[in-house]
Amino acid sequence: MIELEVKNLNKRFGGLHVLKDVSFEIKGAELVGLIGPNGAGKTTLTNILDGAIKPNSGTVYLNGERIDQLAPFEVAKVGLGRTFQVTRSFRRMTVLENLFVPAMAKDVVVHKSEVMEKALDVLEFLTMRHLRNEYAQALSGGQQKLLELGRLLMLDPDVIILDEPFAGVHPKLMEIIFGYIRRVNEEGKAIILISHQMDSIFTLCKRLLVLNYGDLIADGTPDEVKHDPVVIDAYLGTDEEDEEIEENKNETTSQ
Repeated sequence: MIELEVKNLNKRFGGLHVLKDVSFEIKGAELVGLIGPNGAGKTTLTNILDGAIKPNSGTVYLNGERIDQLAPFEVAKVGLGRTFQVTRSFRRMTVLENLFVPAMAKDVVVHKSEVMEKALDVLEFLTMRHLRNEYAQALSGGQQKLLELGRLLMLDPDVIILDEPFAGVHPKLMEIIFGYIRRVNEEGKAIILISHQMDSIFTLCKRLLVLNYGDLIADGTPDEVKHDPVVIDAYLGTDEEDEEIEENKNETTSQ
């Protein structure tokens, strides 16, 4: 079973304490949302998880192996991968060639026929096989997001971090990405989803982690988080504001 254990993570940049004793566990194929206001520490946390930066203290274990001191490519080999808010495809390579890169980076000895078969399976899964010979730079923003997800799937990670997968995506394609996230999760992958789009987070995720200026202030179901006084005060707004919004909606509907 997949097990990600984050324990007492602390990170400082000079005098700024960005993460403060952050601890949580993910067991099995959970779909977990990570939310918080700008400056909450979400990016720092994900950068530690994928090996981009090291914590000042604390540990991260994936399936029993400590990963917080590993380089990003080593973390990927252990089984954790991520996408980025700004897509990082090789724009002058084709869609198919983009999928070859992570597979070749992961394995020193790689058989082209096996990689080709897997790449075509990934493109079929993402309904992008017809775009396999298109250059990445010709893809739309939403298609770029799907390509980055495809590159990640080529590594076959146990844990996937999706950083703002809906940012800049057309609403119709957003629904498609919704579906793929669910399907990847149903196939046994644990997913950490970061998004400022609360509707998306609350719809997709059964569990939410809430960061606020380095503190993990909540860990629970969307309903628990939505009604947590600490979260409401720090991030979601007051009950009075919610009631006012609801009253305005009712007034608009009645007109």
